[in-house]
Amino acid sequence: MAMASNDKQAVRTGDELPKVKCRLVGEDGNAFSILGRFQKAARRAGWSKEETDAVIKDAMSSDYDHLLGVVSGHCDLDDI
Repeated sequence: MAMASNDKQAVRTGDELPKVKCRLVGEDGNAFSILGRFQKAARRAGWSKEETDAVIKDAMSSDYDHLLGVVSGHCDLDDI
């Protein structure tokens, strides 16, 4: 596990993070709505604020297609 530079608690990254159950298909496609649903699902899955914030920062670092790719990459889309 990677350690946060100013925090004693371990922050999981990449493949260490469990996928969250988050419905994307058939829901509001607004970027902020997607991020809100993801954030709520990540919290339910036990993600820390730092872990969730890192994914959201990455998702918002480019265009809408990038946002969808990042968020869907962290979601278990088959189990909903």
